[in-house]
Amino acid sequence: MNAWWQQLVLVMLGGALGAAGRFWLGGALLRQFGSGIPWGTLAANLIGSFAVGYIAVWLEGRGPAALYWRAFLIVGLLGGLTTFSALMLESLLLARTHRNDLLLAYLGGTLVAGLLLVWAGARLAEALRAASP
Repeated sequence: MNAWWQQLVLVMLGGALGAAGRFWLGGALLRQFGSGIPWGTLAANLIGSFAVGYIAVWLEGRGPAALYWRAFLIVGLLGGLTTFSALMLESLLLARTHRNDLLLAYLGGTLVAGLLLVWAGARLAEALRAASP
């Protein structure tokens, strides 16, 4: 099997795990906090933001194996976990119920926290890489 097919299989495996993780996380947070705010989507996007920042830096300098890790972890796992399309749908639903204050807080919080977490993940990976022998 050539490299492209191997990466495709890794993307599919990672995507299945990420989607299952999103399903589990959404259900757990719904049971814990109720349905006032889409906590599962928010958590998945924020976790994914941190993780993609960390993994992107972690993969730097890993040579040819990085292509396979990227396929599995970033494109597959985090692609299946994070939920931009769900974020947009939930934003539409909030707008349709005329909860514009909650809509703006949800979108703004997701974008600002996501940006901060992708930066934090990258910084942590850089610090750990610098500290390792």
